[in-house]
Amino acid sequence: MSRTLVICKPDAVERGYVGEIISRFERKGLRLVAAELRQLDTDTLGRHYEEHVGKGFYDDLVAFMSRSPAFVAVVEGPDDTFAVVRTLMGPTNPAAAPPGTIRGDFGTIMTENLVHGSDSNESAEREIAIFFPGLA
Repeated sequence: MSRTLVICKPDAVERGYVGEIISRFERKGLRLVAAELRQLDTDTLGRHYEEHVGKGFYDDLVAFMSRSPAFVAVVEGPDDTFAVVRTLMGPTNPAAAPPGTIRGDFGTIMTENLVHGSDSNESAEREIAIFFPGLA
């Protein structure tokens, strides 16, 4: 079994898609092991997005991710669960995401693309430790 981090971003919460997003993961056979609706602060976001600090889009990213609550979750499944989650999410740009993916069905613009999923097992481990230190 492996675990990965999923964030239903503020736009997903605001638009009422958290239930639909989580149900897609559950229908695929993944299991929620931790979940919380929370207001993300700049310190947490700084650690989560540390590779983007100093880039031109960083301030807008932090402003978006902290503008309203996000639903943060850890899902568990077979080896490389992160890859299953990312396939269900679809490409980052909703315009390029195929129908049947979360971003393809509900996304509208690239800067507000509904959901985050860790991009590797290593990233998942690091990100879970940031948001759910008791699980690390």
